[in-house]
Amino acid sequence: MGREASDSLPDLFRFSSGQPVRGRSDWELRRRELRDLIVNLEYGGLPPVPAWTRWEELHSAACQSVPGARFVSCRVMTGPQRPFSFLLYLLIPPGKGPFPVVLNGDGCWRCVTEEVAAEVLGRGCILAQFNRVEIVPDTPHGDRTSGLYRVYPEGTYGALAAWAWGYHRCVDALSAMDCVDTGRIAVGGHSRGGKTTLLAGATDERIALTSANNSGAGGAGCYRCQGPDSERLEDSLRVFPYWYGPQLKEFVHREKELPFDQHFLKALVAPRALLTTEALGDHWANPTGTWQTHQAACEVYRFLQAEQRIGIYYRPGGHAHGLEDWRILMDFLDWQFAGRPRRHDFAANPFPELPRAFSWRAPTGS
Repeated sequence: MGREASDSLPDLFRFSSGQPVRGRSDWELRRRELRDLIVNLEYGGLPPVPAWTRWEELHSAACQSVPGARFVSCRVMTGPQRPFSFLLYLLIPPGKGPFPVVLNGDGCWRCVTEEVAAEVLGRGCILAQFNRVEIVPDTPHGDRTSGLYRVYPEGTYGALAAWAWGYHRCVDALSAMDCVDTGRIAVGGHSRGGKTTLLAGATDERIALTSANNSGAGGAGCYRCQGPDSERLEDSLRVFPYWYGPQLKEFVHREKELPFDQHFLKALVAPRALLTTEALGDHWANPTGTWQTHQAACEVYRFLQAEQRIGIYYRPGGHAHGLEDWRILMDFLDWQFAGRPRRHDFAANPFPELPRAFSWRAPTGS
């Protein structure tokens, strides 16, 4: 296992001291180092974990579009110091349960369509949804006087970290519900929501499956490997500086000096299930760079003997999160959670002409 070239992706299996990772015990130490590095430098750290999270049911009704299914609205509450609350909505399939859950925080953009809801319920899963901007706002002026910012004003965390905290608190609440199979909780999101789910899944080992759709810069994309017309670090920070931690701006035009790239974030999910879904025409989300971080993260899954737990899927088209994307996620979930036959090749290379962006490989042995 050699050192990476100066213009390639940083080595996942070499400590910041330069020492190599030789086995699994080393990897656990390296994983901790990776988490501290990328979570703090890129995202400004995470908000504090509250002493408790509780939930209360606000309303329950029959789901008209799926016979036998139920709609439940809940309030998620944290405390006792610095109390905070937000809403969580569940669609629960017919049957006794407990059921797997797909948790989506993109309610600020739009709640899923009836077709998507029927797809999730039809696979025997709970669909849980919340509005991530109830946690902190997503506004150009980056106001830090409302939402969680008011509760924890001393933090340097950006909006992506706050939204990931919202996913974690939903997992707290879901884990206390009798209808939930706590070992099969999946999180998903699109675009900035996909950036959020990658961070949420990387930093909470209770999340069994992490999925990000068209997440691009700050998500599944790559800062060093940029495809044509793709979003760069300077683009993201110019328009959305409040998504990130304050230190990240120091690396604008210095991406090759970053001590990480987004394969570090993906590696933190291992060996739990990870799916990235991409669109070949969504150049802004850097589909070629996403393939490079995927290949690099695969080395960790290979090292942990979990190669079947990581997948990527490319479709034609542009930046969207439609029924086809959801069906791909549910097919991957069926394969991972229920052992059903794999319906797609989740390792297909759409860019065979693209040279690999790293020269290192996973160490052999344990």
